[in-house]
Amino acid sequence: MAAKSGKSMLAAGATAPSVGLRDLNGTLVPLQQLTAEGPVLLAFYKGSCPVCQLTLPYLERARENAKLRIVCVSQDSATDTKEFAEAFRLSMPMMTDGRTDGYPASNAFGITHVPTMFQVEPDGVVSHAWTGWSKADMVSLGERTGVAVIQAGEQVPAFRPG
Repeated sequence: MAAKSGKSMLAAGATAPSVGLRDLNGTLVPLQQLTAEGPVLLAFYKGSCPVCQLTLPYLERARENAKLRIVCVSQDSATDTKEFAEAFRLSMPMMTDGRTDGYPASNAFGITHVPTMFQVEPDGVVSHAWTGWSKADMVSLGERTGVAVIQAGEQVPAFRPG
């Protein structure tokens, strides 16, 4: 999904936009509410994306430690998002940023590909940002959360673009 605004993807150090995400009941939740109690990793994805299917189960591992809240932001409908979460056994909070709404959060963050991840601190600053599958970024995430996101002996690619 390309950013319609022509803006570049936000990088670490940028201020996150004041956007809202819809929970699976359709309620609009402001980003500031999500970051009120600590940093949040927003993981933008689309269920049909093979790289997203690779990435999100690894994010689920990082979720096991409460040091960092991970919120998945689906570009699909609430129904498709629920089905994806069930199929991949994901227990992370799921929000939507769908086509019917014009992808407002995806566009505000300047997303051009999925998966794309942004760690947003309580002060609204993006402290980490990356797109696609990145083994190095997953290892870094594991170090920040204290969870071995990639298990010893697992063979995973170094990088896969979204």
